[in-house]
Amino acid sequence: MSQLDPTVEISLAAAPRRIGNRFRVPGWLVLLLRNPKSRLGLTMLAFVVIVALIAPLISVADPNGFDLLAARQAPSWHHLFGTTDQGSDIFSQVVLGARRSLLLGVAAAALATGIAAALGITAAYSGGVVDDVINFLINVFLTIPAIPLLIVISGYLKTRGMSTMIAVLALVLWAFEARILRGQALLLKNRDFVHAAKAAGESTRRIVFGELMPNMISRIAAAFVLVFYIALLTDAGLEFLGLGDMGKTSWGVTLYWAQTNSTVLQGEWWPFFFPGAALAFTVLALVLVLAGIDEVSNPRLRTEKTRKRVGNRMVAALFGGRSVRSAGEAA
Repeated sequence: MSQLDPTVEISLAAAPRRIGNRFRVPGWLVLLLRNPKSRLGLTMLAFVVIVALIAPLISVADPNGFDLLAARQAPSWHHLFGTTDQGSDIFSQVVLGARRSLLLGVAAAALATGIAAALGITAAYSGGVVDDVINFLINVFLTIPAIPLLIVISGYLKTRGMSTMIAVLALVLWAFEARILRGQALLLKNRDFVHAAKAAGESTRRIVFGELMPNMISRIAAAFVLVFYIALLTDAGLEFLGLGDMGKTSWGVTLYWAQTNSTVLQGEWWPFFFPGAALAFTVLALVLVLAGIDEVSNPRLRTEKTRKRVGNRMVAALFGGRSVRSAGEAA
């Protein structure tokens, strides 16, 4: 993913648009909705969130209940996603598990992004010894392999509740975004508006939160989305290995019990497929949103797309309105 150019004139914090006389849509949301990738990603993500919110209403059974008479049933009208070896309804596990998985991912992403933004911007603006210490700390966490560290930490933890997993994920995932935010803050701190704020006698806190961060909001938002889907995948991977809270319902826990019971070896594909598909669908939505944010906030990507469109139109005009493919075949 490309970094944000400091000369960006169009930011996600654009002025809000008025619809009618009462309702206003924020400018950043207008820009994202105009981008086809982010629009599709936001639609997909909204669908997952709505399903998670109404999960208690559409859940047909206790996700952890046992019904041996209904065990190992393939997907049907009575059990849309089938049942497990113990007769648990997989549809209920997937829709209710979305709540825990999404909440954990959002919380871990928010904490990691907050740490990354605070340390990265502080290091860039302060400089000197503070910058050296924070930069050394960032390099240490970037050097340590993330997955083995997570496995070791999770293996030694006595409690693996949601708060513990959020803290562990944020501890591992903050460093690479802190490096990126520090680099952007180093570019912005030498801009004229920062020097003007210093000359006006503004406090450091006012400059950081009032001048630097508003101009980095799109990159911070991209960092949040990036860490969000990495946290989702990492948490599901840890739970799949049995290093999460196995007493709760989530997509990773559903996958763990599927592989523990060797369902694929017994010809039962549905305990793996549906929670895995829900995880992949959510990650794809976040990747599309991230790509949309990158295109909206990076003028180079917009310029390349515009040039490509103009080039296609010129070729079509030269060949009498035919498509580029037809023109190539004619040539």
